[in-house]
Amino acid sequence: MTEAADLVDLRSDTVTKPTPGMRRAMAEAEVGDDVYGEDPSIRALEERVAGMFGHEAALFVPSGTMGNQIGMRLVCEPGQEVLCDADAHVVTYEMGAAAAIFGISTRTVVTSGGRLDADQLIAQVRPKTDWHLTATAAIAVENSHNRGGGLVQPIDELRKLWDWSREAGVAVHLDGARIWNAAVASGTELSTYGRLADTASVCLSKGLGAPVGSVLVASAERIATARLWRKRLGGGMRQAGVLAAAGLYALDHHLPRLAEDHEHAQLLAKRLGVDPSTVETNMVVLDDVAAPVIAEAAKAQGVLVSRVSARRIRLVLHLDVDRRAVDRAADVLSELL
Repeated sequence: MTEAADLVDLRSDTVTKPTPGMRRAMAEAEVGDDVYGEDPSIRALEERVAGMFGHEAALFVPSGTMGNQIGMRLVCEPGQEVLCDADAHVVTYEMGAAAAIFGISTRTVVTSGGRLDADQLIAQVRPKTDWHLTATAAIAVENSHNRGGGLVQPIDELRKLWDWSREAGVAVHLDGARIWNAAVASGTELSTYGRLADTASVCLSKGLGAPVGSVLVASAERIATARLWRKRLGGGMRQAGVLAAAGLYALDHHLPRLAEDHEHAQLLAKRLGVDPSTVETNMVVLDDVAAPVIAEAAKAQGVLVSRVSARRIRLVLHLDVDRRAVDRAADVLSELL
């Protein structure tokens, strides 16, 4: 049996554990009742993230799914639709929440591996002026794109979509679960990404290594409404400053080091014969492989991977995977492949 210390977990960057420094910050956090707006650590986190993304306000929520769904509800009424990529997280991994909870329709466009083509999406928008049609109220963009293997959305396409949306009266929601990786990989400022969206949900519990939480950013008016929706959905938390402290620590200590995860992804890709040019952030995708067989065989040797489909495996690098673990995973997987 593989010892826990020798286990290499490449299933996701959600499996990261708080570092000793983060645990100390959590233990020492100043707290209050956040439902009353009295938790100083949460207020500090919200103000900081809002500023980083160039928005007026922010709201700490338990999960990225809650952040995405509230964000889309802020810009889309029941009976209207959100348009997005067919492999977007908001329609693939969020359990049909937009329809089940908010009465919002979703419509998808098959793209090239998840990469944004603004014109392609714009061509599918249905106007609010035709009462025969379900009006497109918002477009959701995921950056970086999970099922696209961590690809970074082209900034020119994001700007084109934003400029068009101002004239068309269609909102833009950013699923920025891994926007930190996109920013580090591309050199684009977080505020640039933030200002190209009406609402954005950014995650603290993936590459940044916090144990829980996401932050929704938007205008002050929209965040006031989002606070009501969070309470309705059961997301109102009390002395949650211990969680916000983890997020603040992550922003202080773990943001620049994401570049190391990207470097490790490049190394792993090369060792496994994957074209490094297809690896833009912290994910490596193995296509056209016997995914179930390889996943089980790798697990038996202490390397955990994610089976995306019967013929695809995803490997995700994160702060709990050092260079030694990368080499070990490469040894095991290259032999199996």
